[in-house]
Amino acid sequence: MTPGNSLQRTGKNNDMDQAHAFYMDSCDEQSSESRKGSEPFSLLPLGDELEGSEAEGGSEPSHVDEILREAVSRGSSDIHLSVGLPPVIRIDGRLVRTEYAALNGQQIQRMVYDILSKDQILWLEKSHELDFSYGLSQVGRFRVNVYRQRGSLGAAFRAVPSEIPSFEKLRLPHVAKDLTTRSSGLILVTGPTGAGKSTTIASMIDHINTQRPVHIMTIEDPIEYLHRHKMGMVNQRELNQDTDSFENALRAVLREDPDVILVGEMRDLETISAALTLAETGHLVFGTLHTRNCAQTIDRVIDVFPPHQQAQIRVQLANTLEAVISQLLLPMTNGGRVAAHEVMVATSAIRNLIREGKSHQIGTLLETGQDLGMQPMDRALVELHRHGLVTLEEARSRATDPENFDRYRRGN
Repeated sequence: MTPGNSLQRTGKNNDMDQAHAFYMDSCDEQSSESRKGSEPFSLLPLGDELEGSEAEGGSEPSHVDEILREAVSRGSSDIHLSVGLPPVIRIDGRLVRTEYAALNGQQIQRMVYDILSKDQILWLEKSHELDFSYGLSQVGRFRVNVYRQRGSLGAAFRAVPSEIPSFEKLRLPHVAKDLTTRSSGLILVTGPTGAGKSTTIASMIDHINTQRPVHIMTIEDPIEYLHRHKMGMVNQRELNQDTDSFENALRAVLREDPDVILVGEMRDLETISAALTLAETGHLVFGTLHTRNCAQTIDRVIDVFPPHQQAQIRVQLANTLEAVISQLLLPMTNGGRVAAHEVMVATSAIRNLIREGKSHQIGTLLETGQDLGMQPMDRALVELHRHGLVTLEEARSRATDPENFDRYRRGN
């Protein structure tokens, strides 16, 4: 049974009551200390220890909303609650501690359970982990993961801006705007966790929504950016809230008259297979994968299938794929972060390499396809450095091939 089934269909009211009573008992045990006069968000490097009286002198947050508001006001992308540490936030890719008091297990449980429904509490008690979205008025939305570690709760909040950034603000490659005019096919945005994949896709979806009278369906876990109806119509479905599983939602989506479909994460054979089929049947499909470059993305899609199906999948992928955008986030020299993009457009030559299983040769075509909007990651990193956006050391440390990186720097 999926988490959604458990959450939506359980009839065990006594289990819910027990979970809620457990939560209320824990809250009653938590004492509320008065706020100290010190500023809670002076930042300390993560390596600095808060021991003895220094750690105890920090103030106790009254509610998780207090932490989230302060963190967002200081440009934090992530907020972590972990036993034995004050709230930890990530600014420009670097973790720093706040000057709140170190949190214990009861405090974290109280703050987390304060923003959960009874069904979510029940599911968390059974599965020991939970994904959901949380909105805070005049602050924004957060993608939240709650988990158990060493017998206590921990939580990670990812801040999602209220406004969807434009292509220009994100410094997306020019070809990204052209891709939004396609009527069918598969467009993949890839990169490691925290690379800004959801933001890039949200910007592309918003551009389509602004420019084209189409029906856009999204299937997300959870919903991050909220889209308003503009020239297009956007309906967003959240896993466990609006559908029991990606598989069920993807089977049903063909009956919902979509033109554009966003698959939040192509995580397994079933979702990848469904995305390929949707693209093959005349829909424009967006998806994400946790891969570092374009060639690796092709291999990941094909390798998820059993060997006897892979030849067929190569043909299907070659026929449906429109582009892959792989990205990394780097700290900027003047604060903030900027994305470097590797771009592969599915030309006839690229499609032939996919069919023939020669993905290792894709890099060569990326180097020679600049007129078509393609670029390898190492060239993108060099350009960021040339424009003074990132340091040489940071750019070279992220290079796929440091020798290629140096060659691009020399202009060869």
